[in-house]
Amino acid sequence: MQKALRVYGEVLRLVRRLPEDTRPYYGKYLRENFVNYREVDANDTTALDELFRRAYNHSLWVLNKYSVDESAANNLKEICCG
Repeated sequence: MQKALRVYGEVLRLVRRLPEDTRPYYGKYLRENFVNYREVDANDTTALDELFRRAYNHSLWVLNKYSVDESAANNLKEICCG
């Protein structure tokens, strides 16, 4: 649970780096996705690791879409990918 909260917080920080007019959309998208996956078993490390990797990869895609430097996601990479 702690790791999921760290990932959530870090992705929120990345959302703040996006253009101002896109932040509400991606903030809502982030919340909805975390709510959708709250039923994942906390003991299923395989499923959690996959979700964390997907969060990282999707974050990179969005950062690239808006020409935000990928290095902004280094903390997220460390949390998600170890």
